[in-house]
Amino acid sequence: MHKIIRQLEEKRERARLGGGQRRIDAQHAKGKLTARERIKMLFDKDSFEEWDMFMEHRCTDFGMAENSIPGDGVVTGFGTINGRQVFVFSQDFTVFGGSLSASHAMKICKIMDQAMKVGAPVIGLNDSGGARIQEGVDSLAAYGEVFQRNVMASGVIPQISMIMGPCAGGAVYSPAMTDFIFMVEDSSYMFVTGPDVVKTVTHEDVSLEELGGATTHTSRSGVADKSFNNDVDALLFLRRFMDFLPANNTEKPPVRETPDAASRVEMSLDTLIPDNPNKPYDMMELIRKVVDEGDFFELQPQYAGNILIGLARMEGSTVGIVANQPMVLAGCLDINASIKAARFVRFCDCFNIPVVTLVDVPGFMPGTAQEYGGIIKHGAKLLYAFAEATVPKVTLITRKAYGGAYDVMSSKHLRGDVNFAWPTAEIAVMGPKGAVEIIFRKDIGDDKKIAARTEEYRNQFANPFVAGSRGFIDDVIMPHNTRARICRSLRMLQNKLVENPWKKHGNIPL
Repeated sequence: MHKIIRQLEEKRERARLGGGQRRIDAQHAKGKLTARERIKMLFDKDSFEEWDMFMEHRCTDFGMAENSIPGDGVVTGFGTINGRQVFVFSQDFTVFGGSLSASHAMKICKIMDQAMKVGAPVIGLNDSGGARIQEGVDSLAAYGEVFQRNVMASGVIPQISMIMGPCAGGAVYSPAMTDFIFMVEDSSYMFVTGPDVVKTVTHEDVSLEELGGATTHTSRSGVADKSFNNDVDALLFLRRFMDFLPANNTEKPPVRETPDAASRVEMSLDTLIPDNPNKPYDMMELIRKVVDEGDFFELQPQYAGNILIGLARMEGSTVGIVANQPMVLAGCLDINASIKAARFVRFCDCFNIPVVTLVDVPGFMPGTAQEYGGIIKHGAKLLYAFAEATVPKVTLITRKAYGGAYDVMSSKHLRGDVNFAWPTAEIAVMGPKGAVEIIFRKDIGDDKKIAARTEEYRNQFANPFVAGSRGFIDDVIMPHNTRARICRSLRMLQNKLVENPWKKHGNIPL
């Protein structure tokens, strides 16, 4: 018995050491934590329970039979984050560069299957050189098994990817199918083909960072949702982020007590909208003054800045915020903004998170670049997402809501539950000047007449009262009462039940 116990402890110690002290030191020298250190920081103290610590690869080719390490380059198991159960896999770059073998993938699939059975989120801490070349097609088949589980878990349990090192080739497709991707600056990167292959095929000279670093994916491609300075920042923010999410699609998000009264009045909002309708203002100010304690977890802050998305709380309950940002491109909807918001709305709908939409949109972005890029189809993604969503939807029009963009931004016609407007709201087919120049084309050149017609159009249509008279706006509210009215509406909607017609799935315009 003593011999077996000693053998067990030796095996555990070998597994804990991963690729050995030299490789651990190399990991630390790059400013990176090891796989186990990351788990320790992410989970509540002493809550993590590891599975398959002794699993090893089965490859015998290229001298691999004599080169085997318990755990096979990934640490898997479950524990709690702020008292709530979560499953995790953390790839260990010190063991074969974190490369994925059949056994490595089997460990990941095992915890994903278990997470689905018990209804708990899965977090992947990715730090891997990709498929293990020595295993050939077996490693590719193993990736396929992981991908299939990503698809089956989509919309059932939250899946979060934290890229904390390399993520290349087929390895990028698993994170791409998860709900959110976070990255670490200067130490993580994602790409389908690396710089050497790019140079060979396209003759482009590009660095790892330019091709697939955190800055690239958070500001240019939109692949990643947020980046952090280092491993520690990333993991602490991830702990905070998980607090907003429900465990699965059958639960509502967690409720956290707040000292911030739902009835709080914010008088400064009465002067937020400038007198000049063409002058921008910061929609972020409205968000922070309306949500609980000004706490807004913004997602994709560096990408498509003309629309804001993120998670916040109202009366302690999680809500998703979608808001046009007049400070960027006047708040117009373009291709990137439409895709960014559509995916977020669909996530909220999957996991029972009410959506609060703040509207100041002069329309869709005009121009050949947008039309050739498919703005029609991409804009329709946002329309589809709002129309399909059955969660509580509260919409507030602060200023402009013109043309098709008015419809798209969670209007009453797309089953918006409660639709408010401020007195400054302008709801019309287009702006007064543009409308007048079309309707009264013959008067162009006569500045006096055009000015008079513009004023007439503004008085008749560029206000919330026509829409209110049709029932498209439920109430025109004073800006300082915005928080109270939204909170009251969400409280009324908390037991909302709407079911879409049965279907295998819809065909969203991809």
